[in-house]
Amino acid sequence: MNKNKTSPIFYLIMMIVSLFLITACAGTPSSPEALPSMVSAENPVEMVNRLGGHIADARKNQLNVLSPTWYAKAEGSYLKAKNDLEKGKELSVVREYVNNGETQLQKSEEMAKISRTTLGELIEARNKARVAGATDLGKDYVAAENRFLSLTRAIESNDLRYAQNNQKKLAGVFRELEIRAIKEKTIGEVNTLIDQAERSGAKKITPKSFALAQEKLKEADEFITENPYDKDTMKKKADKALFLAKRLHPIMDQSRKIKSMDSEQIALWMEDTLYKTTRKLSAPDMRDQNFEIQMENILGTIETLQSDHDFMIEKVNSQQEQMEVLNQRIALLDKQTRRGQAEKDRLAAEKQFNQQYNEVQTFFDRDEAEVYKQENQLVIRLKAVKFPVGQSILMPGTYTLMSKVQRAIRIFGEPQVVVEGHTDSTGSDEVNEHLSQQRAEAVMEYLIANKTLPSDKIMAVGFGSVRPLASNETPEGRAINRRIDVIITPTVKPAL
Repeated sequence: MNKNKTSPIFYLIMMIVSLFLITACAGTPSSPEALPSMVSAENPVEMVNRLGGHIADARKNQLNVLSPTWYAKAEGSYLKAKNDLEKGKELSVVREYVNNGETQLQKSEEMAKISRTTLGELIEARNKARVAGATDLGKDYVAAENRFLSLTRAIESNDLRYAQNNQKKLAGVFRELEIRAIKEKTIGEVNTLIDQAERSGAKKITPKSFALAQEKLKEADEFITENPYDKDTMKKKADKALFLAKRLHPIMDQSRKIKSMDSEQIALWMEDTLYKTTRKLSAPDMRDQNFEIQMENILGTIETLQSDHDFMIEKVNSQQEQMEVLNQRIALLDKQTRRGQAEKDRLAAEKQFNQQYNEVQTFFDRDEAEVYKQENQLVIRLKAVKFPVGQSILMPGTYTLMSKVQRAIRIFGEPQVVVEGHTDSTGSDEVNEHLSQQRAEAVMEYLIANKTLPSDKIMAVGFGSVRPLASNETPEGRAINRRIDVIITPTVKPAL
């Protein structure tokens, strides 16, 4: 027998090995979707909360319109993850939805970057139109918005040429809407107010105030016509005219009231007005002095109170800084302790969070706000924050409630806070989204202005009508859906 001749058994073994390798290769996933999900050991609650924060950031950065398809997928994955987590489903499923959402959000950001580069001129025109209030122009704005979305979806489909060829014309449409918005929303309201005042006899009762309002309206209208692209000056003139037109009506009312009074009644009325202010400020009663001295007394008291308020704010900030240093030292020591001590600290944080939660609950009446825990976050669902219809102005009647919100936030030191605005489904999605964003920002700006938190610790997001709590088919359901949610995430997270 030839010893160099290969044995048939050898060939059989080689065939079996080859068949095994071919089968193994055929079973290898050929795409990322086919790969098994890499389940992170990270706590799924924290993963879902973080994805929710990323979704909120993405919406604030307009990814929902710059890359609408991928953003919608990411938000869908987040809502599925949150729903499954609340229902107690398999944590591996929750984590998979979170991983999918983060991947889809990353893809959305990539598409948004292309949209910003390709549609720069159009995006700028659209943003200016929205700031001017073009979302209130109804179907004309909705039509332009739909055309805008068709261009960003074209970019998602890699049809850059279509987007580039159509952006200039659509940018012109948004500029026209911007000018219309300024005239119809701002100057249009001025015209209405002045007409109402004229029918009520303003020319006769308050001729100087009426003439001044008319003069500023004419200036604003002529300036908009002649300088349609000088937006800053145009807005200033329109705002001035609107202020004077609104001012007409209280001046008329007060003039009628004074006209029916004799000179002593007028003097007593003025004195009573000053005295009510003096009493509220706990200032000395100076009704035995002339009105000028009484006013100086009020202004001086206010200045003193303001100075004291500023001092208290500085003191609180100093205490918070000291607490932050203490927290950092505790964190350093925590790393050096045994696992048992770490568990003890973790439970202490949970206990502290529960105590803070219980304390915040006592701040609000049932008809003012609903306070509840959402995993490691505290949510204050404000029921009593009311805005004028279609507006985002915080009225003085809400200040007492807002002061309670400030106290609640300060209980946690300097937490991360998200102010969410929500509306009912009345009106178009674009108008609702814009209005909810403005209202959330109004609450955020109030908190920043009152030194509740630094600006880097708080953000505002408007969700429009996409996250209802009740049916929009009834007035009661719509009232529930119109809300402001203040979500507080403590710096030191409690145990889960």
